[in-house]
Amino acid sequence: MALLGAHCQIRDDAAPGLLTPASGPKAPGRLGREDARNLRDRTLLVRAGLLVTGSQEIENGWVLSRDGFIAEVGSGQHPPADEIVDEPNCVAMPGLVNAHDHMYQWATRGYVPDGTLFEWLRALYPVWARMDAETVRVAARAAMARLLLCGCTLSTDHHYVFPHGRQGIFEALVGVASELGLRFHPCRGSMSLGESKGGLPPDSVVEDEEAILAHTEAMIGRYHDPKPGSMCRVVVAPCSPFSVTPELMRDSAALARRHGVRLHTHLAETLDEERFCIERFGRRPVELMEDLGWTGDDVWYAHGIHLNDAEVDRIAEVKTGIAHCPSSNMRLGAGACRVEDLLRAGARVGLGVDGSASNEDANLAMEAHQALLLARVRNASPSALDARTAWRLATEGGADCLGRDDCGSLEPGKCADIACFRIDDLAHAGMKDAIAGLALAPPSRAQTVVVNGRVVVRDGRLLTGDEDQIAREIAATSARLAG
Repeated sequence: MALLGAHCQIRDDAAPGLLTPASGPKAPGRLGREDARNLRDRTLLVRAGLLVTGSQEIENGWVLSRDGFIAEVGSGQHPPADEIVDEPNCVAMPGLVNAHDHMYQWATRGYVPDGTLFEWLRALYPVWARMDAETVRVAARAAMARLLLCGCTLSTDHHYVFPHGRQGIFEALVGVASELGLRFHPCRGSMSLGESKGGLPPDSVVEDEEAILAHTEAMIGRYHDPKPGSMCRVVVAPCSPFSVTPELMRDSAALARRHGVRLHTHLAETLDEERFCIERFGRRPVELMEDLGWTGDDVWYAHGIHLNDAEVDRIAEVKTGIAHCPSSNMRLGAGACRVEDLLRAGARVGLGVDGSASNEDANLAMEAHQALLLARVRNASPSALDARTAWRLATEGGADCLGRDDCGSLEPGKCADIACFRIDDLAHAGMKDAIAGLALAPPSRAQTVVVNGRVVVRDGRLLTGDEDQIAREIAATSARLAG
């Protein structure tokens, strides 16, 4: 494949008959009806040396979007558009999907670098107890900025720490996603089982269960948008079997299904968790979830490492998803998810960066890389997972976990979420198989990122926020939180 040119070009004159915006600044105030119509109908065309749609690989392919949705996909001569992004030296693919995260943890990276999950949690709970909405806002800006810069266009966030008396935390998360232009599925997490009642977290970070359910319902009513192309959908997400009661799990499932929203929790992450469930409930983690009504196609679990053969088959049968977080799992020594077995059984599997306190980064391309290598090590076979399947986990697989049939591939009618990665840089120039090369040598950031038909990263730079300012803010916030 011959790739032409060196850099991205953003052009307003690339095709005959192109609509051009009126020159000069608009007067302040409300948009007129004609202005609003023009904004709705505005088109964006992304052209790349290689276009990966999810089902096809198209040389010199292009994607035309209108009003945030894909209108056409093709190759060669392209239709006119209001804005054209020309990336001849890039692979363009569906925007990456992050199926598990804890964004507030960006403020506590580098703690307990050699601890197990339970050791790590016990050390960090007291630090997290000092968080407020401003801490979460700054941490989330850093996490979301990094995700966008790395090609992620749709992310969830599992936020379960609500210190007593600290208001506005969930609202801060939603606000930052809107500010930066990230398609967002915030999870209203919770912890209700404190140390005094046999749980893992200290009592200072657990909440009253009635208050949890009331606030969760309020956040669904305020922010959840079920429509196709939605930029925000709320998820109900009690933290884990060792930090909430069975009653809260049942009530949360009932609440979510009453409102038609999805369910998410941690499950089968460590052997410590497995022992906790057997000793306290007399059930393995997956058995416990079955008892509590936490299976089905509206549920996805984070991790799913310690599963036996029957549990792998059962998860596939009930269409429950698994968010595989390889970097975090390796960092904590938790184990390796049976990704290839889950896929063989027909399960839904996506990728997650997990919280940056157990990963220290938020690069989904790196997670595709780690998933690829970890599966091969676990099976002692290079055929356990191939590069294209790893990218499918990072796109369509994550979208499946999040219940987004309008995301995860580049097809007419789907959301215009696109990530472009350079293959002419030193790390990738000359690679025989560009797609495999991007998985085997994961890029540190994307060249161009489009979310909802809007360019949010261009030439590797964030357009919706000041990266240097975000870095300064998170450094100051992290130092303050550390005391």
